[in-house]
Amino acid sequence: MTAVDVERLLGILREAAELINDVYRGGFDVEYKAPGDPITVADRHANELICRRLSALYPDVPVVAEESDANRYANYRSRPVVFFVDPVDGTREFVNRNGEFVTMLGVLEGNRASIGVVVQPTTGEAGVGIVGQGAWRVTRDGHRSPIHVTNTDALAGARLVASRSGDENRYEEIRRRLGVAAISPLGSAGLKGLVIARGEAEAYVTPDYGGNRWDACPIDALVTAAGGRFGDAYGAEIDYRSESLVNDRGIVASNGSLHERLLDLLQQRRAKRSQENSST
Repeated sequence: MTAVDVERLLGILREAAELINDVYRGGFDVEYKAPGDPITVADRHANELICRRLSALYPDVPVVAEESDANRYANYRSRPVVFFVDPVDGTREFVNRNGEFVTMLGVLEGNRASIGVVVQPTTGEAGVGIVGQGAWRVTRDGHRSPIHVTNTDALAGARLVASRSGDENRYEEIRRRLGVAAISPLGSAGLKGLVIARGEAEAYVTPDYGGNRWDACPIDALVTAAGGRFGDAYGAEIDYRSESLVNDRGIVASNGSLHERLLDLLQQRRAKRSQENSST
């Protein structure tokens, strides 16, 4: 099996972060792949840089990257090691210039996410997680410190993070229904994973749709390495080798202590919806 050097992965993402920052500080045009799904030159150039660097170092490892043509990674499901890359996770936040975006990479070994590297270009902060070894915060100047999820085990003391594009009134309704301390809007999925791994929030829940596999694999490994849990909204592990790259069963990332309770609440939500639909 291919041995992956985490330091090299971090170096590649830091190089991509510099490129992204150069675009961010200047002017850029915004195109749309679909309504509400923007793309800029930062996405394209960072995607190409990361894929080129990875392919040079690991020519036998397929790179499943958001902005790549699917033909470039067509046979990835049968390969023992796979890279999942989101060159700019949170392009809407990039376009809105609020700083809440990251560049990130996940390593799949066998059927499980094993390594996650997430870099926030605007701050230089990085999170690195190796499942079975731990997780670390890495500053722009290279200082490392271990990170770990919280041990909060009651929803009343829990802090959830949710998409910034959501409605604040809906967040308050959800907060009351779940009985959690707070729900805070936050940009990219990678940033949500970072704050959970660093113990700054307890959970990220999206019941129905959770982006794509490149949105999941890096934070799956990072949160798990930091002592938390990650899976779909039905309690299953993410199947990174499925026919679809879409996380169409939702996402739950948590500190672990709250995971089963959150899954129970999601099951109750589904049961209630099913009952309402059958009565109409």
